[in-house]
Amino acid sequence: MREYLDFEKPIAEIEEKIEKLAAAGQSRPGVQDDLRKLRAKLYQLQAEIYARLTPWQRTQVARHPQRPSTVDYIGRICDSFLELHGDRLYGDDHAIVGGLARLNGRSVVVIGQQKGKTLKERVQRNFGMPNPEGYRKALRLMRLAETFNKPVITFIDTPGAYPGIGAEERGQAEAIAKNLQVMASLKVPIVSVVIGEGGSGGALAIGVADRLLMLQHAVYSVISPEGCAAILWDDPKKTPDAAEALKMTAEDLLRLGVIDEILPEPPGAAHRDPTAICGAVKKAVEAHLSALLELPLDELLQRRFKKYRRMGVLGGE
Repeated sequence: MREYLDFEKPIAEIEEKIEKLAAAGQSRPGVQDDLRKLRAKLYQLQAEIYARLTPWQRTQVARHPQRPSTVDYIGRICDSFLELHGDRLYGDDHAIVGGLARLNGRSVVVIGQQKGKTLKERVQRNFGMPNPEGYRKALRLMRLAETFNKPVITFIDTPGAYPGIGAEERGQAEAIAKNLQVMASLKVPIVSVVIGEGGSGGALAIGVADRLLMLQHAVYSVISPEGCAAILWDDPKKTPDAAEALKMTAEDLLRLGVIDEILPEPPGAAHRDPTAICGAVKKAVEAHLSALLELPLDELLQRRFKKYRRMGVLGGE
């Protein structure tokens, strides 16, 4: 069953008509002409609606439960994947998926957050909110990549790091900070892709990359719109205003120099055509990895350093 967001109701109505007509088959004349007209109207309507999405609506799209996840991308773009588990310190965090993979024959390490699709899986994956052991597992895999000279690919899709008492007791802040420190000087190329919701330090902990790509309808921010509205106004009705103020859309972040490329999504967003978006992501990741692998190590690290020094009002060479 396809799930529709509130602003997609006109799309849902046309698709319902298309399904009814298609089910009728050849039972009445002119049905194929009617189907062609409805599909053309649907395509145009999707383009119009998605061209004028507000930042809050973009956030809803980024969180769509049927949107392709890290596991979907790994399964569709990698030739093979061997998942590795555990941080060798505390346990295994199912909110972080990672391991060894092959991308068009090239050996890489892949890491990403996984929210889950069904309620049971979401609970198992902690709704994509990693604990410290998740970030330490990611760190272990990145150091493994460095040891064996394998590029790192990360997929970002989390509302944020888990803020529970146990997570804080086990050193959530330290785990995130350590990842930032290590990624800043990791001696292999890193390409990150924001595929859905990139929230706070929980996202940044696997997002310090040489190239940061972002899907057209993904979002990336220091805090969720709901959290921002609660802190600034103590009013959930201000959530859309917070989403606007946070400048969390791909277009905003490209203009601010935070990301390096926007990957266009199919009509109606990524969840309507997973095959197309996975193909686009694979092509972009391969292109960026190939360019980065041509750089001498010293130049790679220097460019990464300058990339992050340039960001923000206090940035500079």
